Amino acid sequence: MENCTDKQHHKHFAIYKPYGYLSQFINNGQKQNSKKLLGELYDFPEGTMAIGRLDEKSEGLLLLTTDGKMSNHICSSGNVEKEYYAQVNGDISMDAIELLKKGVEIGFEGKKYTTTPCKASKLNAIPKFPERSKKIRDDRHGPTSWVSITLKEGKFRQVRKMTSAVGFPTLRLVRIRVGGTYLDEMKAGEVRELHTL
Repeated sequence: MENCTDKQHHKHFAIYKPYGYLSQFINNGQKQNSKKLLGELYDFPEGTMAIGRLDEKSEGLLLLTTDGKMSNHICSSGNVEKEYYAQVNGDISMDAIELLKKGVEIGFEGKKYTTTPCKASKLNAIPKFPERSKKIRDDRHGPTSWVSITLKEGKFRQVRKMTSAVGFPTLRLVRIRVGGTYLDEMKAGEVRELHTL
């Protein structure tokens, strides 16, 4: 994706964005003055931007780059898979998984939107992630389950809206993959410099 001259100038990073952080470097308004920002986690070079976003309550893999063309390609091509693990309220049914795969109707920018077909499956084992700073309710309040959802689109809070639409609201959301880059066993807040994206 890069030519030789780009490799010498641009930097790319993978970060495990922790719960409670915004996917940005500066505050855009008075309400956000107390919010935690990515720049608090690492001394990124000037001009570094997040490729896409994870909302404040979501965690996991966030790619960053100093290459605006690369960021635009990943965000707008519609060909780059993004895989999420979602802990949902309740023991998700196979019927709900099938609905997720086919596409569900969600609200987006004040209108109804039907998501494009995607990959979805129930996880047989609980994934191992760092403990979240804000506790999730435990199973004494009813069962929870984990689902993998892989999208090529990324509407605002899409995975959360999708699981709610099939009756299993998301309690915890962790992005584990963007294209061929994986979260692996990174710790919350950890930053790795990548040689390529």
